[in-house]
Amino acid sequence: MSNKDLHLSDQALGALMMALQKSLMEQSDIVPVLKGFKLRLSDDGLMIMNPPIVRFGAENPEEDAADA
Repeated sequence: MSNKDLHLSDQALGALMMALQKSLMEQSDIVPVLKGFKLRLSDDGLMIMNPPIVRFGAENPEEDAADA
């Protein structure tokens, strides 16, 4: 196996930042989110296939649906 340097794509960096933001907002541990990331190598670098979703606004998801 050869050594090859890898880098994060802009998408992966954004997903990491969203994970951090979500962790801070929810005051929760970020480690399970990071461990759960599914990574794929692309021409742009490492991509995160399952980025976290951060919701702003209503705490009740039913309220989010009613606003839509």
